[in-house]
Amino acid sequence: MLSTSPSPTSSTGRRRGPIRALLSALAITLAVATSSLVPGIAHAATTITSNSTGTNNGYFYSFWEQASGATMTLGSGSNYSLTWNTASQNVVAGTGWNPGSSHTVTYSGSWNCNGNCYLSLYGWTTNPLVEYYIVDNYGNYNPSSGATKLGSVNSDGSTYDLYETTRTNEPSIQGTATFHQYWAIRESKRTGGTITTSNIFNAWASHGLNLGTQNYQILATEGYQSSGSSNITVSSGGGSTNTVSVTNPGSQSGTVGTAVSKQISASDSGGASLTYSASGLPSGLSISSGGAITGTPTTAGTYNVTVTAKDSTGASGSTTFTWTVASSGGTSGGSGTCSVSYSTTNSWAGGFTANVTIKNTGTSALSTWKAGWTYPGDQKLTSDYNGSYTQSGEAVTLTPASYNGSLAVGASTTVGVQGTWTSNNTAPTSFTCS
Repeated sequence: MLSTSPSPTSSTGRRRGPIRALLSALAITLAVATSSLVPGIAHAATTITSNSTGTNNGYFYSFWEQASGATMTLGSGSNYSLTWNTASQNVVAGTGWNPGSSHTVTYSGSWNCNGNCYLSLYGWTTNPLVEYYIVDNYGNYNPSSGATKLGSVNSDGSTYDLYETTRTNEPSIQGTATFHQYWAIRESKRTGGTITTSNIFNAWASHGLNLGTQNYQILATEGYQSSGSSNITVSSGGGSTNTVSVTNPGSQSGTVGTAVSKQISASDSGGASLTYSASGLPSGLSISSGGAITGTPTTAGTYNVTVTAKDSTGASGSTTFTWTVASSGGTSGGSGTCSVSYSTTNSWAGGFTANVTIKNTGTSALSTWKAGWTYPGDQKLTSDYNGSYTQSGEAVTLTPASYNGSLAVGASTTVGVQGTWTSNNTAPTSFTCS
């Protein structure tokens, strides 16, 4: 495990002073070293004096110290004890889970600190890379000193004050990186009790401090240039208890070339923020992280779409529905002498453009032509080029300009039209041509 994070202030507190350059170099080295560690399996009453991670009785454990001076003992279940002195410089140790989650954590034990120390639920997430602390107890240095308070949340019998700091080019679980630290510091100190983790995660999220995919999470004892001891047992916890429910929007339909917009809704039992993804969407459509499906379909067909919503704890839910995309138009011969094809070339909220192609399908040349169709929606033409139109209700009649009425056998001409729509821009599929 790595723990090289400073307190929220940049001017005072732990991990500052003459040893800073040395600490950074050591931490970067450890970042490379620990990234290649293969977690081991520890057993009851195992003593650890060198940096390592692993499992003991089904619980993840982590031990890291800057220099020799600390001893961690793994007991039964999730129990651990730690003793340290100033020779260790900086030590962080604890037991918990990998990955962590928004579960409710209950712990008990003893914690004795002489100097600068923390007792906290401590963890990391990726995407985004975040190091977080839920601090239940601390020594002679309050980690909020010098930082700007973002807000607070009442949870588990006290108020937790919320802070955020940024670490630039510092060691992390992914090597040297720039990342955020999220802090929740309990005003009424304690050693032992219940931490309703989801309350803290949700409070952070309400201030825009969103967590990513959970990495490890431990009930940690940390000491910096101090001495002390702790004996901690984590008595409950586990995977995420949140339930994510995605509302099925029902079968959807659309038309090639016609823009669509559909908001997918979901709920999270823990109130955590949700991120949406989708598979199987029609070509031309995409979904935003907030669940809005938008775009313009480009290919006709029936698609099986699955939308998944995932919260910051890793809990997720999905729903599946069909989306049918019809072609943008069709053709039909009016008198056997010509045909019409209609293609929407662009569509936006309240407007559209389309190309109408008239082709001589007869056996002799045409000196003029007339095409017609009825819109199934509420479209109204506003202009055209290469032709002239009249519209009554939804029925449209199109005639040529002075220069494109004559069509040789097999020849065609295209007229462009532009119009407006309010609630339905479905393209016509039946035409007359003479």
